[in-house]
Amino acid sequence: MAEPSKVIHIRNVGHEIAEVRRSDLLQLLQPFGVVSKIVMLRAKNQALLQMEDMHASVSALQYYSTIQPSIRGRNVYMQFSSHQELTTDQSSHGRNSDQISLFFFRDFTNPSLPTEQRPRNSQQGYPDPAGLFAFQQPGASYAQMGRAAMIAAAFGGSLPHGVTGTNERCTLIVSNLNTDKIDEDKLFNLFSLYGNIIRIKILRNKPDHALVEMADGLQSELAVTYLKGAILFGKKLEVNYSKYPNITPAPDAHDYLNSSLNRFNSNVVKNYRHCCAPTKMIHISAVPQEITEDAIINHVSEHGSVVNTKLFEVNGKRQALVLFETEEEATEALVSKHASSLEGNTIRISFSQMQSI
Repeated sequence: MAEPSKVIHIRNVGHEIAEVRRSDLLQLLQPFGVVSKIVMLRAKNQALLQMEDMHASVSALQYYSTIQPSIRGRNVYMQFSSHQELTTDQSSHGRNSDQISLFFFRDFTNPSLPTEQRPRNSQQGYPDPAGLFAFQQPGASYAQMGRAAMIAAAFGGSLPHGVTGTNERCTLIVSNLNTDKIDEDKLFNLFSLYGNIIRIKILRNKPDHALVEMADGLQSELAVTYLKGAILFGKKLEVNYSKYPNITPAPDAHDYLNSSLNRFNSNVVKNYRHCCAPTKMIHISAVPQEITEDAIINHVSEHGSVVNTKLFEVNGKRQALVLFETEEEATEALVSKHASSLEGNTIRISFSQMQSI
């Protein structure tokens, strides 16, 4: 794979009308960030898209390394471009002007733009054959879409199997907990993978039961879908909707409403995209720049047998992958070590959907 770049090279985009094809390309990449420029290489059936920052392009390529992207039934293929920026002289090197087009895009979600630079209500939105994406204007933010449609976009066009997007129950009842090892913070570390947590309460009269209140019904539905039957501390979790609409504030109810550790306060689409059932692999971010693999292993190995590890950088930030022998071991490491301190850094841990290192 080429060196990471803000520019993504896409092959097999088709020879249809450029305006239609551009809109399809934007639908593939806008969930990951603002697309600032597009070059259509019509004669080569290819395109170059420049994201606003490196993080967005890396996130897109990481996601589409596991999911085959397609446009109207046609598989397209993505890689980092050798170009770091797209410029107005991109059409040099003997290309004909009718074979290449460079398009610039503004972030119309920016309220600081002058009025004349914002899209007019009469502008036609991008075509959407699937009917999932409620684009209002070219360049519109995914925050303007319905919640379910936004999450569907993050998952590649449709909601995960079994997720309806219509559930309104926010509070879950979690049972069959290991009372010797579980606490509210460990439950927070696990359930916050699927949405923001409001409160958690372990029931005094049933200490192997807990109530978990999430920010909305769609997030709680994701948690039920992915965590029902998961193994935690040797116990198979039962995760169901509670009859209670919320958890009443009380001394024995832990409040996480304003916690900075809630994962969905920012990068919402990216966090939805990473939702999955527990896997054998954990992804660790916010690690010290000078960290070693031995230090990573020493930090998490008490929770299981480490099969392999890998240190790497994204946008100059050190990250790690750790592969355990079982999903249960990886889950225990996540709930025990997420938000823990490693050489002075508060690390963040999530499951990785990669199968091997």
